[in-house]
Amino acid sequence: MSNIISKDAKIAVLCGGMSSEREVSLRSGKNVLHALLRLGYKNSQIVDVSETVSNDLKNFEYAYNTLHGKYGEDGCIQGLLEILKIPYTGCGVMSSSVCMNKEYTKKLMSTTDIPLITSVFLLKNDDPIKKTLDLHYPLMVKPVSEGSSFGMSKVNSPNELVDAVENARKYNSEVLIEEYLTGISATVGVLEKNGEPFATEILELRPKNEWYDYEAKYTKGMTEFILPAELSDEMTKKVKENAVKAFKVCNCSGVSRIDFLIADNVPYVLEINTNPGMTDTSDLPAQALAGGITYDMLVEMVLESAGLNK
Repeated sequence: MSNIISKDAKIAVLCGGMSSEREVSLRSGKNVLHALLRLGYKNSQIVDVSETVSNDLKNFEYAYNTLHGKYGEDGCIQGLLEILKIPYTGCGVMSSSVCMNKEYTKKLMSTTDIPLITSVFLLKNDDPIKKTLDLHYPLMVKPVSEGSSFGMSKVNSPNELVDAVENARKYNSEVLIEEYLTGISATVGVLEKNGEPFATEILELRPKNEWYDYEAKYTKGMTEFILPAELSDEMTKKVKENAVKAFKVCNCSGVSRIDFLIADNVPYVLEINTNPGMTDTSDLPAQALAGGITYDMLVEMVLESAGLNK
């Protein structure tokens, strides 16, 4: 099911915000606003989210959420919008909160047959050396609730681990540590048509850096994009099926993007992004376009999910 939203509706494009991903979000919001205006939603406006957001939203009927990271992608703004009774795009409170936390996401997915990389979860005071005794180096250290690769690092020995965990804890007190596997980095969008999720074309990522870090994600020329990914028909089917399965088990709605690492012919799910970037260099618009969905069509498709995420 989708909404038919009046072209006269007052739509707030939520962007900016108070997270480390503020600048990326501002770029996403600007692009989405221009698309909405091209589509004829003439009463669309940017709302740069701050502590006064509840007052700033008083005269709006819908919220198009392009916030990334803390407060915007973790269930906080979704909860506020529900209190204000403003229908919003994308995932609801619970799925946003769960998917923002890499550990909780993995716990939910572990109830299925979705392949997951071996990992450990560190609470605030956990000793990283003791907790990782059973893992094989090298390791990837990640803040448990952060996006855009902030605070992530690769470590090759226990001597490097403590500093890497301290760096990750600048972003979150809780940390996820995974075994580092070499393979194909890929990502696939999941959208909904008439309430039924479907996977976009798969995008293969070949970063110039050792792994897909912030610089590789947001600097033109730092990553080679292969679209559609150069995968076998069988692997393509597996990745798309697991993407939709992850979307469903985490109760996502409207839009998400699922990241994979394909190693030794196994498509491991890394994480679910419930508010994928919509910038000029973002993955989701390119994935959608490869399947015949233009940027403006994508924006309207996501807009029509507003209010269907409860």
